Amino acid sequence: MTIAKKHKAKFGANTQLITLSAVFAALTYAMTAFIHIPTAKGYIHIGDAVVFMAASLLPKPYAMAAAAIGASFSDMLSGYWIWVPATFIIKAVTVLAFTSKKSRILCKRNFTALVPALVLCVGGYGLYSGLVIYGSLPAGFVDAPANLFQTAASAAVYIAMSATLDKSGIKKRIH
Repeated sequence: MTIAKKHKAKFGANTQLITLSAVFAALTYAMTAFIHIPTAKGYIHIGDAVVFMAASLLPKPYAMAAAAIGASFSDMLSGYWIWVPATFIIKAVTVLAFTSKKSRILCKRNFTALVPALVLCVGGYGLYSGLVIYGSLPAGFVDAPANLFQTAASAAVYIAMSATLDKSGIKKRIH
C-alpha cells in the first residue's frame, strides 16, 4: 500500500469517527435540552442514554468529546451555565466506564458500567454543587434523588436501545 493510500484510508476513518461523534453530541444535546423535567436546582433528562451509547460505539476520545460537548451545550443553551464545568468533566469521565471494543453494545462490561455512571452522576453533581455552589456538602446532595432517577431512566433507555441495535447488527456495520 502506498503512503497516499494509507493516508487516504486513515483520513476516511477519522472523518467517519468525527462525523459520528458530532451526531452523538447533537443527539446528547437534543435528548438533554428538549426532553427534560425541571427540578429545584436544574433538570432531569434521558440524554445520558446517548452518552452511554456513544461510549459503547465510539473509541474513548471521540465518545468523551461527544458526551462532554453535547451535554455542556445543553446546559449552556438552556441557561444553566453554572453547571457547565461539572457536566463537561462528569460526562467525559462517565465514558471511561464503558467499552466499544466488544462485539455487542450491551455486553457485560457496559451493563455493569451503569453503576459507576450512576455514582459519577450523583456523586459528581453533589460534590460540585456542595463545594462550588453552596459551600455545604449536605446542601449539594439535595438533588441526589433527581440525579439517581435521571441516571436510572437513562440506563433503562440505553438498555432498550442497545438490545434493539444489537439485534440489527449495527456495530458490525459501524466498525
